[in-house]
Amino acid sequence: MPPRKLLTVRQRRLGSELRRVREHAGLTLAQAAERLGADRTAISNTESGRFGVSPQRVRAWADHYQCPDAAYVDALAAMAAERVSGWWEHHRGELSSDALDLAELEHHAAAIRSVQVMYMPGLLQTEDYARSVFAESVPPPDPARQRRQVSHRLQRRDVLDRQDPLACVFLIHEAALRMTYGNPAVARGQLAHLLQESDRDNVTVRAIPFAAGGFPFASSSAHYVYGPVQQLDTVQVDTATGSSFLDAETSLVNWRVALDRTEERSLDPVRSRDFIRKIAQQV
Repeated sequence: MPPRKLLTVRQRRLGSELRRVREHAGLTLAQAAERLGADRTAISNTESGRFGVSPQRVRAWADHYQCPDAAYVDALAAMAAERVSGWWEHHRGELSSDALDLAELEHHAAAIRSVQVMYMPGLLQTEDYARSVFAESVPPPDPARQRRQVSHRLQRRDVLDRQDPLACVFLIHEAALRMTYGNPAVARGQLAHLLQESDRDNVTVRAIPFAAGGFPFASSSAHYVYGPVQQLDTVQVDTATGSSFLDAETSLVNWRVALDRTEERSLDPVRSRDFIRKIAQQV
């Protein structure tokens, strides 16, 4: 296959997983090339994500590497079979690659668990709230870019409405619930929308009040995106300059533990709705 000019997080992930399978088998590139009857440079380029790979080749390599996890191999083969570009690709060159990669991860996710400290979850933002958030960017976006940013954020919500709606748990800190972006009317509209969305069967909203005290990674907002198998989970962490995408086993374990502990300190869904209504009355 010809080399890819632009690599998405998901494409790089498939390559890195193939490298992990090879390394777990204790094979060097040279040894793998000899066993597979392939060029070591081609294998290296595939493992870096620069070259695509067919599902049949994924299965053949996994067989030669003696990978025993059939569900994992099936998931890798399914990733390799993806050929259709998603709606987010229409924004390629107009928005950051981080934003597009996040939309792609959400599209393919089995479930999502999110903790938000200073902002409402992107999947639950209103148009006015999203516009107000982007207006605070440094440097401020020009009107055309801001419209594209808002359009992209709103279209991400499609995963909540599809035939197999994405199951999501949103842990939202009181700071995010009280922070006003735009004006009080925007804040009230956002809180009303949050309450409405929390009635969905596939959406769970849990508030973390100031009174709950500290919790792990309290300075970070993050999306834990569950894959078809645990090895393919991904954590997206917000930073001041973009996003970090983490998939190392230690990172995944640490974030699962952190989210479990954070969820334990949050209010249950019913008490969370009462808490949000109280804040809305104070805005």
